[in-house]
Amino acid sequence: MEEQFILRVPPNVAERIERLLNENNASSSEDKSLDLQFGEDGRSGTFVIGDEHFPASLLDLPAVVESYKTYDDNSLVKTADIGQMIMVRESGDAAPDVIECRHGLTPPMRDARKRRFRREPDLNPELVSRVEKDLLKIIAGGTAENLDVEVAEQEGEENARSANKKPAATPASKHDVPETHTNAGDADRSDSDESDESV
Repeated sequence: MEEQFILRVPPNVAERIERLLNENNASSSEDKSLDLQFGEDGRSGTFVIGDEHFPASLLDLPAVVESYKTYDDNSLVKTADIGQMIMVRESGDAAPDVIECRHGLTPPMRDARKRRFRREPDLNPELVSRVEKDLLKIIAGGTAENLDVEVAEQEGEENARSANKKPAATPASKHDVPETHTNAGDADRSDSDESDESV
């Protein structure tokens, strides 16, 4: 599969890029080159078209987007999963303060993280770090620090549960009773043996 991303640019830049891509001879255009450079953080950079520089930001999309291509206008072939977008801004626009795009690419995905996805659980960072340390100790062959307290609590809970449980009822045994047959002398008859005598 290919590696792809989405490039979102202002309308005037989009016209210049389209004009540059559609021209057969790029040397006749004033926009002779396209360039994209990122800083050390990998999230902010500069988009260069011709002699103009525009600020750019790398944002994560709220959901993965699949891209397809076709060779015969009948069948589609999946080419990539796209999870990031490069957003090019005008020089005066403020940089986004988050690393994830709040909205998706289409209007139904507006504010998608808040409206469509499950909220992230509220985790205590101290508890997470303590569990991580305990797991690393267990992997190294040691024991966890607070294991005996938790085991004692679990044993107490199990004892309380077993005290509250009712003993399982044993099924009553059936006495052997001979079956009584009302038509013991008659031979077995099926529905097909019966005939309609009214005809």
